[in-house]
Amino acid sequence: MSRMRYGVARSLFVLSGIAGSLTVMAMPALAGPPATPQAAYRTVMVVPLGAPDRWDYLHYDAASGRVYVSHGSEVTVVDGQTGKIIGSITGMPGGTHGIAISHATGQGFTDDGRAGEAVAFNLKTLKVTKRIKAEPDADGIVYDPSSRHVFVIDGDSGALTVVDPRTDEVVATVHVGAPLEFGVSGHNGKLYVNGVRDHDIVRIDTRTNTVDAHWAMPGCEHPRGLAIDRQHHRLFSTCANGRMVVLNAASGAVVARLPIDKGSDAARFDPRLHFALSSNFSGTLSVIREDSPDKYTVLSTVKTEMSARTLGLDAKTGRIFLLAADIKVNPAASPKDYRHRYQVTPNSLKLYMLDPTR
Repeated sequence: MSRMRYGVARSLFVLSGIAGSLTVMAMPALAGPPATPQAAYRTVMVVPLGAPDRWDYLHYDAASGRVYVSHGSEVTVVDGQTGKIIGSITGMPGGTHGIAISHATGQGFTDDGRAGEAVAFNLKTLKVTKRIKAEPDADGIVYDPSSRHVFVIDGDSGALTVVDPRTDEVVATVHVGAPLEFGVSGHNGKLYVNGVRDHDIVRIDTRTNTVDAHWAMPGCEHPRGLAIDRQHHRLFSTCANGRMVVLNAASGAVVARLPIDKGSDAARFDPRLHFALSSNFSGTLSVIREDSPDKYTVLSTVKTEMSARTLGLDAKTGRIFLLAADIKVNPAASPKDYRHRYQVTPNSLKLYMLDPTR
């Protein structure tokens, strides 16, 4: 998700900030003006995953209730209700990142980033069935139900590899020409992707596999997470400099710029609670309420765990999923020297399940 993909630097870039508490709770409002509305979540389950200790995306699949966690060279599959580990998809030494599911063909897709491959696997056996050549730095993966295609976001290559899961063949490559980050499907024939270098949203027509719009996001540095409210046609892009930019998904017009904690690496939109969520490596969850498509309220920040930057959502219940490991901080090293200041405790990666309390 960041440009430092592999090795220690990739892991440590996202591990700055202050240690979070073991209990997830809303931070108290400051004295003075009327209190900020609260957003509160409680931890209901913690699932130890262990090594590999480098992690990236997680994906909650509503149809099966499974959580797919990409970490290191594998994807671990967890029951999103019971916390039971179902199994793993293994054999991606170049590092896994995105996950997408095609129930129509009984397949899931992940990637081997260093090899520049999309990797298809059987949903029942979790066995790899095919490796599909993409572009270097294969990363995020999105299933688009309108075209029934899988879009592999080749981050540093500035391209998207389009795969037909019915044949497991590449049907197109969309060349954007600038590095890309995460993407979401509008379920309307459009795919939206964060542009890292140009700080913009790139819109893809999934019927023609062409770029049909670039929308600038002034004030957004290094966009990371991206979420969508499909009912009201709003996009929520989180930026590394502590901003969430809200855009009209039809016109690209900027609707709002809102403060979040720095270091966001993922975003989700809860359509039941009307919350736009940002998970931040400093150990916080930024929560913004959508009062209307053009009006937003910043709710109080929720404390989570240091390094919990990866986010998944069960939209039916509001349950959120976070990944975090135990971090040792060397106070003698500069906060900007990620390699020497922050160290992951081996075998300490955990999946946290949090439910809204109101």
